[in-house]
This record gives sequence, structure tokens and C-alpha cells, in this order.
Amino acid sequence: MRSFDAVVVGAGIVGTACAKELSEAGLSVAICDESPMIGAGATAAGMGHLAVMDDSEAQFALTSYSQQLWRDIADELPRDAEYLPCGALWVAADAQEFTEVERKHRFYYLRGVPVEILDSQQLAEAEPNLRPGMAGALFMPNESVCYPPCAARYFAERSKAKLFLGTPVTTISDTGVTTQNGAHIPAATTIVATGARSPEVTPRKGHLLITDRYPGFLSHILIELGYLKSAHSTSADSVAFNAQPRPTGQILLGSSRQYGATDPGVDKNMLANMLRRALEYMPALSKLRAIRTWTGFRAATPNKLPIVDRHPQYKNVYVNTGHEGLGISTSLATARLIADQVLNRDSAIPRQPYAYMSN
Repeated sequence: MRSFDAVVVGAGIVGTACAKELSEAGLSVAICDESPMIGAGATAAGMGHLAVMDDSEAQFALTSYSQQLWRDIADELPRDAEYLPCGALWVAADAQEFTEVERKHRFYYLRGVPVEILDSQQLAEAEPNLRPGMAGALFMPNESVCYPPCAARYFAERSKAKLFLGTPVTTISDTGVTTQNGAHIPAATTIVATGARSPEVTPRKGHLLITDRYPGFLSHILIELGYLKSAHSTSADSVAFNAQPRPTGQILLGSSRQYGATDPGVDKNMLANMLRRALEYMPALSKLRAIRTWTGFRAATPNKLPIVDRHPQYKNVYVNTGHEGLGISTSLATARLIADQVLNRDSAIPRQPYAYMSN
């Protein structure tokens, strides 16, 4: 078996981004995944929002860095990656939530992120299909969306990696990996990017729904500010309104979070709760036709930050996991941080918050 400079276990957007980054640094790369398809796991269940978040300084540093990396390659992405720089609106339903709009505005403004506060009338003009009477919103013009599976495929193609798809890995070592059929793939470095299958994380199940094509119905990413409460929950099932436009005119709806769920099937009660929440914000959604619903499992960590670090039990094994609902957003930044470690380079942002010891 040919020896590689690096083997990446996991063909989702995080793993393929790692392969791309290492390949661009001159390394020969292989990618292994138990699925016969690229981007078939959590990547296929990601909404594709390339967001800058403010839950913590570490999260802000990682997401803002990654958003810039996405913007740097936006013109290179293939059409089927459906990159859409549509901007995002964090919607406040009432005066109490509007105080959070003002807080978020201060946070981002002080850190140089373009932001704007919209009042009730401006929000209604920006998104006429929202229900009347919303208090306002925070507008983030640099936010965008993409179609994650095709972005992951593009990253894999750019990496020129040798693909071992439909090839489960059973053993990882400092000299490479061993597959289920007993083959050893030798490599100087191993990157484990297996998402919700990683032992370091807790899987969180989420539901998505996409509609038929309705051009002009929705112009921006819409997220209710109640989403923050949902995202911060570490045990309770929850839903929140999250809607995204696609270049096709389709509307992608989320979001839901379930802990302890292992069945990948659609939970009709959870889906109904998610849609009920969406209709509270956009009643006109009831007139649209849904064409597909599906689920996925996202990898969560206790401190809500990914693990991007050398594995403490190995010399040549690195882990990139625990992105939960931000894996699409942070894939490029965490891939760069992994490559920095492998190649002994300085990093653009501090790496310590994403170390094993931090989780």
C-alpha cells in the first residue's frame, strides 16, 4: 500500500477541508470514510450558514476567521455549492428581545464586523412575509449560505486525495490506519474528523425541511433570537425558527435539537413543533409545498467549542471534531489550525481554546 503524508478519517466538510489545506501545503493525502459518498453524514444535515457567532470570544475568533477564509474562496466555488451572500437577520419578536439585538450590535461593532439595527418597519420591508409587529432585527450583511455536500466534494477534488470511500476504519495509530478489511493505509500523520461518531462528543439530532421553489419569498437568512436559548441548552429538546433562502428559490427550514435520540428517522412530533414555530414567525409558509424532510446528528462538546488538537495518546494523530451546528462555518478555520499544528506553523488565532484540555 502506498504511504501518504496524511490520512484523513472522515469525508465530511471538516475532513475534506483538512485534506484540502494539507494538500495545498504540499502533502500527499488520503481520505477514508465508511460511507460510499462524500459529505453524507452531518454535512448533509447542515443548513450551510456561514456565520460569525458571539457566544464567547473563542467562538467569535474561530467563526470570524473562518468566514473570511470562505469569502476568500467564494469566487472559486462551483455553482452547485450554491454559495449565496444573502446576509442574515437576527429577528427580535418583542422589546425584550430587541435589547439582545442592541447587545449583539455592540459586540460585533466593537470587533469590526459590519452590522446594522433594523427597526420594525425596516424589517417588514426587508422580509414582507414575516408576521407583522416584529420589534426589529440585527442585520449582518457579510453572512452567507452554501450547499455543504457539494462544497465538501469540491474540497476533496481540490485536495487531489486518494479516496477510500465505503471503507470503515477500525484502528488508528501513529503509523496510519487499518480498515475493516484488514488493509493498512500508512501515513505520517492521521487526522480524525468523524463528527458525531467521535468518542469525545455527544450527538445531537436535528431536523431539516426544504420546500419547492418560490423565488422572491425569502431574501435573507432569518434566525429568531430565541435560537440562542435553544442552542445553549445542554439537555432539553428544543426548536427554534431558522429559515434560509437558496439560489434555487427553495426555502430551507430548521431548527431542532434532541439529546439522547439514536433513531435517524424523522420524529413527527419534533418536526411538527419545528414547523409550528416557523409558522409563528412566517405564517405564509403554510402556503408552500415541502418536498423533503431529513435528519442528522451533530457533534457537541461540553464547552460548545470544537476540539482541534493533537490526540493526547498519540504523537502523530490529530482530532478535528465537536463543531455541533457550526461545522460548515468553521470547517476552513479548523482545517487551517490543524495544518498549522502538523506543519509547526504559527496560527492566525490562538489555538488553546480548542485544545483537549479545554474540553
